[in-house]
Amino acid sequence: MSIGLSEQEILRRESLKQLRELGIEPYPAEAYEVNAYAEDINKNYERDKTAYKNISIAGRLMTRRIMGSASFAELQDSTGRVQLYLKRDDLCPDEDKTLYNTVFKKLLDLGDYIGVKGYVFTTQTGEISVHVTSFTVLAKSLKPLPVVKRDDDGNIYDGFTDPELRYRMRYVDLTVNPDYKQIFIKRSKVINTMRNYFDEQGWMEVETPILQPIHGGAAARPFATHHNTLDMPLYLRIANELYLKRLIVAGFDGVYEFGKMFRNEGMDRTHNPEFTSMEIYVAYKDYVWMMAMVEECLEKVAIATNGSAIVNVGGHDINFEGPYEKLTMYESIQKYTGIDVSAMTEEEIAQTCKDLGIEIDPSMGRGKLIDEIFGAKVEANLIQPTYITDYPIEMTPLAKKHRSSEGLVERFELFVKGKEIANAYSELNDPIDQKERFEDQLKLAARGDDEAMVMDDDFVRALEYGMPPTSGLGIGIDRLVMLMTNQSTIQEVLFFPQMRPEKKKIELTAEEAELYALVAEGEQALLTDVKAKLTDWSNKKWDTTLKALTGKGILKVAKTDDGLFLSHK
Repeated sequence: MSIGLSEQEILRRESLKQLRELGIEPYPAEAYEVNAYAEDINKNYERDKTAYKNISIAGRLMTRRIMGSASFAELQDSTGRVQLYLKRDDLCPDEDKTLYNTVFKKLLDLGDYIGVKGYVFTTQTGEISVHVTSFTVLAKSLKPLPVVKRDDDGNIYDGFTDPELRYRMRYVDLTVNPDYKQIFIKRSKVINTMRNYFDEQGWMEVETPILQPIHGGAAARPFATHHNTLDMPLYLRIANELYLKRLIVAGFDGVYEFGKMFRNEGMDRTHNPEFTSMEIYVAYKDYVWMMAMVEECLEKVAIATNGSAIVNVGGHDINFEGPYEKLTMYESIQKYTGIDVSAMTEEEIAQTCKDLGIEIDPSMGRGKLIDEIFGAKVEANLIQPTYITDYPIEMTPLAKKHRSSEGLVERFELFVKGKEIANAYSELNDPIDQKERFEDQLKLAARGDDEAMVMDDDFVRALEYGMPPTSGLGIGIDRLVMLMTNQSTIQEVLFFPQMRPEKKKIELTAEEAELYALVAEGEQALLTDVKAKLTDWSNKKWDTTLKALTGKGILKVAKTDDGLFLSHK
């Protein structure tokens, strides 16, 4: 429960008012020219002191030490922090000392955005600082930032560390924990390195629909919506594969897309319902060629983000330099369970799952049962980059049949540190075979598999016009960034991960707070007992206050044999 604003919030609003009374607009409209940054000043001032005689820098006021007619402060911009030195008589050369004595010392608060002009010098203690000759209020902060304390050795105390708050208020998190910005800087490098690599090969970046009439391209549960004008259901895409392959049919030799995918499924340390994927399709190639391409690309990504092909992830030195180990799906299961499932029937595999203690249900076909064994017994062992290849045909409706092994398809998934980060096929381009595979998926859906693919007649029609031999690849960008930044949860590499709805603070009047406090002393209270404690309340005041609290859903009235009881939710 909350009653009004906190004391600090009230004081900051009062400072806002006083600034305006002094003729200072705390949210000015005009641009503020910036020609210097904290990181550049700290790194380069000693090498070229003449370059910092007339600088203009802007950022948040993060610390302040007032010492009478002079003060030190710290300003934090997008690159880091720099010390400020403010002297009253330099800022206020005339008799009016308001700018220093009132504005700086009393009306500015930590977290306020200010612009500073001056010159850089080195203090007697060797601290590079900006001697401020003027400053401008750029934005008043009405809520106080969390106070994160650091000792002389850089150790942090009272840190803003609660994941719930950090993810929900990323704007606060990255302000008081600026080291986390490196995760997102590296994320940008991952994407740009891949994009540059693809562009150098002559492949074209494209865009495909996010709202789709058919949720195809993967086995997943979609988010559904409705288009009012067309009066038809639409789905947020679970994959962009089928549209990208239509462009290969159209005559492009190579197309790729970085984009958001949406799957209406569970959330955990490696899954978010909205995630970023890169998919690429290249004509006249196969999955063997794609393995070599992935190794070359990921080595470049590792070097660009970490300076080396070897990246430490959770205590393991992961080597992204190829070639990577290769195991077929059947070989991997046999290696880690001692069981050969390659010739087993669906019933035998189901019994094997039960013997291994793996939970299954009747809707699962042969492919899903094999996938359950793989997920439970194999994945966690795949630490170094490993290709799992040649999947059973039942697991992959969109991949081409294996050139030499009956019942398999030409597919690989790349696993690193126990998680899949890439998936690739020699793409199925036989329209008759493709239609039959879709029909098999419909049978699984009829058995209750809500992740089975649906029939896409237009995609089959596109294949009937002819698609050249093609290899396709999808890489989960979020998981790849987790590896390149040594993070164990997907939420750490997303600026704004999905969260449960925030519990809103409910403001109470003084009367409502008093009544609520009496009920909240226990799990529930007899209504007549509570009313007896409020002898100075009129019946009208009691009825109005109780009605307000029940209307807000804060108190509940329940009738029992012993009378009416009040309980708090």
